[in-house]
Amino acid sequence: MGRDLVLQVRNLSKSFPGVIALKGVNLDVERGQVHAVTGENGAGKSTLMKILAGIHAPDAGEILFKGRPVRLGNPHEALRMGISMIHQEPLPFPDLTVAENISMGREPTRWFPGWLDKPAMSREAGELLERLGVSLPPWRKMKDLSVAEMQTVGIAKALAYRAEVIIMDEPSSAISGREVEALFGVIRDLKRQGVAVIYISHKLEEIFRTSDAVTVLRDGLHVATHAIGELDESKLIALMVGRDLKPAKPASAVGQGEVALEVRGLRRAGASRTVSFQVRRGEILAIAGLMGAGRTELVSAISGLAPAEIGEIRVRGRSVRIRNTRDAISSGIAMVSEDRMRYGLVPSMSVKHNVTLSSLDRCSRGWFIDQSAENHVTDQQIQAFSIKSPGRNRKVKLLSGGNQQKVVIAKALLTDPTILILDEPSRGIDIGAKAEVYAIVRRLAREGKAILMVSSELAEILSLSDRILVMREGEISAELDPQHTTQEEIMRWAVPN
Repeated sequence: MGRDLVLQVRNLSKSFPGVIALKGVNLDVERGQVHAVTGENGAGKSTLMKILAGIHAPDAGEILFKGRPVRLGNPHEALRMGISMIHQEPLPFPDLTVAENISMGREPTRWFPGWLDKPAMSREAGELLERLGVSLPPWRKMKDLSVAEMQTVGIAKALAYRAEVIIMDEPSSAISGREVEALFGVIRDLKRQGVAVIYISHKLEEIFRTSDAVTVLRDGLHVATHAIGELDESKLIALMVGRDLKPAKPASAVGQGEVALEVRGLRRAGASRTVSFQVRRGEILAIAGLMGAGRTELVSAISGLAPAEIGEIRVRGRSVRIRNTRDAISSGIAMVSEDRMRYGLVPSMSVKHNVTLSSLDRCSRGWFIDQSAENHVTDQQIQAFSIKSPGRNRKVKLLSGGNQQKVVIAKALLTDPTILILDEPSRGIDIGAKAEVYAIVRRLAREGKAILMVSSELAEILSLSDRILVMREGEISAELDPQHTTQEEIMRWAVPN
């Protein structure tokens, strides 16, 4: 019996100025199948998915949907045909509610044409979010949500279209373990209903847990397609990167330097509990916890993104007042946000202008920017952080996720901070870029930086950190030694009683 193919890609190619993104790529997706597409950043995964979602048009090749050639001129055509995409970077309407975002483009009406049935919208949103195991009020404005919550709404919106093919681009990159398990349950339900899921992820554990087949892309080329049972982790990594990766080194001994950061009784607005801890120079302190535990809110208060209501922050023994990010930078604190496209980068600007944005005084003569000095500083950072770009004037939005992340880190380090805060440092980057970012973090710690890291990846926390604080419901529930703990113990302290 032949395979029941719902989507086929034949010899698809796509180029952008100076970049060949795809070269003759093929892909077969069966009904009721989870088909993973993986590869390093820059391999062409996102370009392929955006073509399937109607965002980009291919230069050459053919797409067949249920056996018929189709042209996907825009995302609405793709949706009407039955192809829905959940984007890695949330793309909400920020001033509308959760329910309005989920219903966008197919809003129910009542009584009169154009009169929205908001109760029906709220009911549907509530049912979809409950299906994902998330408690999120449908009336909340999207602009008030965290990245993880926005991503959850994006998943609910895709489910609402009842598509025959759902593309999930890094759907778990900003949600916690509990939400991930709920997502896997939804994927199993979709398979039973005959829906095909194209699953994009850098997390190999997820690929092996969810997928029936996996296609590997590298440098815009189709490398291989295998049934998941034909591969193990080492074989898949070899296909993805085309080279051997050195295993991660164990965390170093706890830094013995002076206390660089001390937080005393810190409480953010709306919270009822306070947090206190210290970080020493040369130490990597990780903060673990579930979504909503208060991790991002804590580091946002320290970095000035969302100032604390009460409490004290001390840098190298001196009390500092942090009302905004400028105060934090002048106090020696720099932050790499979990949402690099919203808080870390200006996507339409060049690599150069992003790198130097927070340190223009290094490149200025009086009121004027010295272009030669700015070019020199940028080239130094590009070399120091191994940023892969055709040139310093390349728009940063055209770089891979891993290289965008390195640009954000390079920009943060130009301020010469004593304390570097990393919120989900490897979110949305591939396994090769992840190894490079880990090496950068370890090097910075050896050079005496105090590193405060938030991560939802427990393996990352155990590999990188010298000490672990677990947060639960807005407070620190445990302090653990990564050399003598396990992922299971971290989760026991993270899950509410």
